[in-house]
Amino acid sequence: MATPFLCKPIEMGATLVVHSLTKYMTGNGTVTGGVVVDSGKFDWSASDKFPSLSAPEPAYHGLTFHQTFGNMAYTFHGIAIGLRDLGMTMNPQAAHYTLMGIETLGLRMEKHVENAVKVAQWLENDPRVTAVTYAGLPSSPWHETAARVYPKGAGALFTFAVKGGYEACVKLVDNLALFSHVANLGDTRSLVIHSASTTHRQLTVEQQIAAGAGPDVVRLSIGIENIEDLLADLDQALAAATA
Repeated sequence: MATPFLCKPIEMGATLVVHSLTKYMTGNGTVTGGVVVDSGKFDWSASDKFPSLSAPEPAYHGLTFHQTFGNMAYTFHGIAIGLRDLGMTMNPQAAHYTLMGIETLGLRMEKHVENAVKVAQWLENDPRVTAVTYAGLPSSPWHETAARVYPKGAGALFTFAVKGGYEACVKLVDNLALFSHVANLGDTRSLVIHSASTTHRQLTVEQQIAAGAGPDVVRLSIGIENIEDLLADLDQALAAATA
C-alpha cells in the first residue's frame, strides 16, 4: 500500500515486489488487481531451490527459463506457467483505469501524506482520543524506521482509539459526513471503518485486540480533500460520539 512513490524495495535489496493496484495505484476504488515486479537481479540457477526456473520445463519441450530468458526468467515464467495454470489476468478496462490512475500517483500521494500527517497530529492532541498509530508521528515506535524506509512519508492509513470504546466508535462512524464508511482503503476520498463491528466482528475481543482492531479502534484512510473539511468532520463526529 505504500506504492512505489513512497517506498522502493528493490533499491533496498528486494528481489520481487508485490503491489495492490486496488489501492492507491489506481486511486478511485474501481479496480481489483495486483502486480508483481521482478528486479531481474536474482540468480535463479545458483542452487536447486528453484527448479521451475533453473531446470528444464517438460511442458515447454525442456525449455530452461533462466538459461533462456536471463533477467526476465521470472516474468516469462509467471506468464507462461502462472497465467496458464491459474488464469489470472486483468481485463482491458481495469488496465486502462490503472494506467490513467498511475499518471497522477505522485501528485496524489503527496497530498495523501500531507493530509494524513495533519489529521494524525490533530487526533493525537485531542483529549477525546487515547492513541494514534501513525508511523509518521514522532511518538510512534516505528517513526525512525518509517523515516528510513519511507523517506517521502508514512502513507495515509492508520488507526486511532476513541474514549468511550465500542459504542463511541459506532457513533463516530455514524456521524461522519465527509468520510465514506467502507471496507476499502487507498481511495482519493477519505474512508473510515470500525473493524470490531464490521470486518473483524466474528473474532473474540482478545483476537480483535491482537489484530490491532480492538473495540475502541477506528481505521482511517485519509484522502485528498481539503484538510479543514476533514478536521471539521472528525471534530463534529467525535463530539457526537463522546457527548
